[in-house]
Amino acid sequence: MKNDDLHRIFFKGGVTSPGELMDIITMLEAAGLNQVYFGSRQDLLFPLQENDQSQLEKTSKFNTDIITDRNFQNIVCSYVSADIFEMTFWLKGSTYLYILEQFNFQPKLKINITDPKQRLVPIFSGNLNFIASEQEDYWYLHINLPSWKKPEYYPVLIYSWDIVKISQAIDTIYEEAIDIDSLFFMLNKRIDANNKKLDKPLEIPYLTFPYYEGMNRMGLDQYWLGLYWRNNRYDLKFLKEFCGFCLDNSIGKICITPWKSFIVKGIKQECRHELERFLGQWGINVRHSQLEMNWHLPVDDLDALELKKFLVNSFDQKDISTYGLTFGISNDVGKRSHFSSVIIEKNELPLIVKAFEARHTFNVLHFKNFDPNTDEYISYAQNVDKVELPVLLMELSKNYFNLNREIKIMKEENGKNQTEPVEVYQCQSCMTIYDQKIGEIKNGIKAGTSFKALSIQYCCSVCNAPKNNFIKTELHLD
Repeated sequence: MKNDDLHRIFFKGGVTSPGELMDIITMLEAAGLNQVYFGSRQDLLFPLQENDQSQLEKTSKFNTDIITDRNFQNIVCSYVSADIFEMTFWLKGSTYLYILEQFNFQPKLKINITDPKQRLVPIFSGNLNFIASEQEDYWYLHINLPSWKKPEYYPVLIYSWDIVKISQAIDTIYEEAIDIDSLFFMLNKRIDANNKKLDKPLEIPYLTFPYYEGMNRMGLDQYWLGLYWRNNRYDLKFLKEFCGFCLDNSIGKICITPWKSFIVKGIKQECRHELERFLGQWGINVRHSQLEMNWHLPVDDLDALELKKFLVNSFDQKDISTYGLTFGISNDVGKRSHFSSVIIEKNELPLIVKAFEARHTFNVLHFKNFDPNTDEYISYAQNVDKVELPVLLMELSKNYFNLNREIKIMKEENGKNQTEPVEVYQCQSCMTIYDQKIGEIKNGIKAGTSFKALSIQYCCSVCNAPKNNFIKTELHLD
C-alpha cells in the first residue's frame, strides 16, 4: 500500500497524551485494525475504508479528525528532543507546547519548528522552517515554497508568539508570492508582527545523530524511554496497554519521532523497574544498534525493508562502522526533500520491461559533508544494481570518516590548541564517553572516580548498556 493511500491522524508537533492515544486506538480497533504506522511528519497512518471514517470520528471523546485530504499537513517540531538532547539556552519543552496550542487552523504548507542544536528532527524538510535563534524568543524563518526555484530566508527574526499568525498568513497567500520580497511586502500589509532585526545569518553546528532508544537518564531522578520497531508496525494492543501504564504513573506526554519511533519523557525513578518488567512481558527489544536504527524508509514498503536488511547485514558482516551517518530509501527519484545523510533512490522500471522479471536499479546520493542541513545533494552513483550498493555505501562511510579526520587536521593547522590524548572508556552501543576526570555529577559519581572503581551495576547514562559494554580508548581533544 502506498503512503498516499493511508489515512492519517495528526498530532501537532508529534505530541499526544496517553489518554488521547488510547482513545484513538479504541477507535481504530472498532474499525477492525490491529496495527498502526508512524509517519515521517510525526503523524499516525493506517488503512481504512472511506465509509468508516465519519462513524468512527463520532466515537472519539477527543473529537479526533481522520485526515483523508493529502493537501493538509501535520506540524513537525523538536519538542521530542527537548530536555533530553542539547538545546538552545532559552528553549524549554513548554515553549513548543505553548506555540503548538495556538495553531487553530490546519495548514496546507509543511511547517517545522525546530532547535538547530538537535539532530533527531529535520530542520529544513518543511515549506516554512522556524529555527530558534540565539536571541531569546526569536526564530529564523527558512522558506521553501512549492513554486519557488530555491529557498530563501525571511529578512527579519520572528517572535515566538507571532509564529502562528505568520504561518496562517503565508498559508493563505503563498501562491501569490513570487519571491521573498513580494512575500515580505504582502505580509507587512496584512499583519502587525513583533519582528526583530536579523543581525547575522543562521549558523547550524554539525552534530552527530543521537541514539534514541532504550531507557535513559533525564536529570537526577527521571528517565526517558525510546521505542523503535524495525518494521514500523506498532501493535495496537501493546500501545493501548502502554498508554494505560502511562496513565497509571502520571506520565503526561508521548512523542512520535520522524524516524518512525516514539519517546516518552519524565518517567519517575520509582516507575523504572515496573516499566522494565512491562516491556519484558511484551518481549520488547530496546538494544537495536545505531547501524540498524539510523534508517528512514517509506511507510509499509516491504521491498524497502528487505533492502535495508540486506544492506545492514552486509555492513555487519564486514564490520563497517556508520556511527554518525543516517540512511534513507526513497521511491521518489529527484524529490530532494529527504533528511538522511545518504539517500538510496529506487528507479522506476522502463515501461518496455515492466512485463518481464527485470531488476530495479538504484541511485546513491549524499548531502554535502554528509550533513542534511547543508541542503545540497551530491550524486555518487547512478543506475547501479542492488548487489553493488553495499560496496558503494561502505566507500561513502569511509569517505565520511576521512572527511572528519581532514576537518580535524585543518582545525589543528589553524592554530587550535593541541593536547595530549585523554584515556576514557567508551560505550560500544551509543559511543557515550566516561571520563574519570569529570565523573558523572548528575548521577552522584564524583570527579576523579576511576572506571574500575565504579560499581558492577554501573550502566551507560545514555543507552543504559552494562559496564562491560565499555572499552578503554583515547580521546583526542581539539
